[in-house]
Amino acid sequence: MITCCNLLSGSVAVYLATEEQYVWSLCLIILAAIFDFFDGMTARLLGVSSPIGKELDSLADDISFGLAPSMMLFCYLKPIIGWWALIALLMAAFSALRLAKFNLDERQTTSFIGLATPANALFWAANVANQSMQNTIMDGAVGAYTLLALSLVSCWLLVSEIPFFSLKFHDLSWKENKIRFIFLIGTAIIMITYCVLAIVFKNPYALIPIANITIMWYVLLSLLTLRKTK
Repeated sequence: MITCCNLLSGSVAVYLATEEQYVWSLCLIILAAIFDFFDGMTARLLGVSSPIGKELDSLADDISFGLAPSMMLFCYLKPIIGWWALIALLMAAFSALRLAKFNLDERQTTSFIGLATPANALFWAANVANQSMQNTIMDGAVGAYTLLALSLVSCWLLVSEIPFFSLKFHDLSWKENKIRFIFLIGTAIIMITYCVLAIVFKNPYALIPIANITIMWYVLLSLLTLRKTK
């Protein structure tokens, strides 16, 4: 049920993207990520884990974290660069490929190889929502093609062999979780900074970049602490 709520949230996010309601689409993707976080945990607590849950989870994730952010980017770019914006939908295909690899790869039990689809989705959803509300330097054809090129980089990161750390804690020791604690401390600083800016400038939309700045911090920290995967 929780996994299906993830899928339904992603489906509504796709619809809202076609209506150019990008902030609400971002909210639905965040909601899908919350459902995605709790479905596995709930299944383990209730002792009802099953193969069908694993397959359903991947199908839901490709809608919520593959198609939804891809559609947001496509709908945002199409009025600027026309049908070239269809290239943005490649992220949905690469997200599906990344999820299929994850299901079969036994190396990814405690960490990730390739950028996780929820992280990629939150980055792009927040990016599009921010661009649409703030009219930043990415506005215009040059900015649109830059975003399109960056989406191809994301496609590569999704299926790359680059290790990314997981946020799953098996204990609370500093030694075993140093990278995770550093990430959480950095994230807290980012959130506090943007909350202060939102209050000072009396602009709630200043909070939107928190998601994509946090994902950039996650990618940077993963690259700085790169470890070889067996």
